[in-house]
Amino acid sequence: MRLQALAVVLLSSLLWGLTSWLTPPALALTQIRLFDISYHECPADLAQGAVTSGGTTMAANCFIVTGKAENKSGKPVVNADIFGRIYDANNDSVMQNRTRLGSIEEVPPGISDFELRISVPANQPQPLKLEQFKAAGFTGKVRR
Repeated sequence: MRLQALAVVLLSSLLWGLTSWLTPPALALTQIRLFDISYHECPADLAQGAVTSGGTTMAANCFIVTGKAENKSGKPVVNADIFGRIYDANNDSVMQNRTRLGSIEEVPPGISDFELRISVPANQPQPLKLEQFKAAGFTGKVRR
């Protein structure tokens, strides 16, 4: 009986050791600080666009949002989703019920520049107000 118990303990320990060795590392979201956020109109070759909602098409203005991204992780971050709020001159939301605005393909360690193209309905008055911008991504490749 003692021999069987010892065999079970040894086999369990061996299996635990093998599975922990074979398990891939856990990937956690890495927070990216975004700052010095501003925007400007798109160049003419990118400026044509429309905003569609529920099958209706509306004229839109194209803007490029630019800023700096700070990655303190020491590793490149991939597929970093950009979140933020954009309001028009009347404090109305430009992107209703949506805080994910786009993504940055790769954010190297340290501080780097980023840009994001957005389309805003032409009837929303300017200037735009860009608030609460941040990003989060992974330090390893993520299947999408």
